[in-house]
Amino acid sequence: MILSIYLLMFFCCGLTVAGYKPPCPESCASQAELHKVKHKVEDLERKLKENVDLTAELKRIVTFKVAFSAAIGRYGSIGPYTTDKILLYKRVITNVGNSYNKHKGIFTAPVAGIYYFSFFYHAGGDCEAMLYLYKNYKLVVMTSDHISKKDTADNGGNGVVLHLQKGDQVYVCMAAYTHIWGSFYHSTFSGFLISRH
Repeated sequence: MILSIYLLMFFCCGLTVAGYKPPCPESCASQAELHKVKHKVEDLERKLKENVDLTAELKRIVTFKVAFSAAIGRYGSIGPYTTDKILLYKRVITNVGNSYNKHKGIFTAPVAGIYYFSFFYHAGGDCEAMLYLYKNYKLVVMTSDHISKKDTADNGGNGVVLHLQKGDQVYVCMAAYTHIWGSFYHSTFSGFLISRH
């Protein structure tokens, strides 16, 4: 028994010499709280990075602009021709993004998205007028007017919203044996990007 008491005293003295202190409940609570705060900070840093990336992407989308308007650009009758003909709108009024080619009369989508297009014409009543808007060789919408000896001038137009992929082409074609009147102000073709995909 005396041996047991000596051993117990020796053990307690050894613990005291080694600097052992029983854990303090306040210290453990502080460490647990610090651990929680550390995880919250890491989570907030991750969310902040995601928001910075999203903001950069939204700025890229919003700042990308595409819009054009062009008129025929020469006075006089255009047509009639014996075949359908892509109209060349040579007087470029606006060409933000440079996606309309005035030498070919073709708009080429620089990015995938939703676009709006419109086309208008002025024509004499003594010859039929008929214009088609095409997307990649497929007819989308048209506008036309019949021959009329009573009215000497006709106007028409159409508009459409299209979903385009990058590289899709949109243009206006005049039907064979029809005509329109060209000028710097009549007979126009316009389009713009509504939203990017």
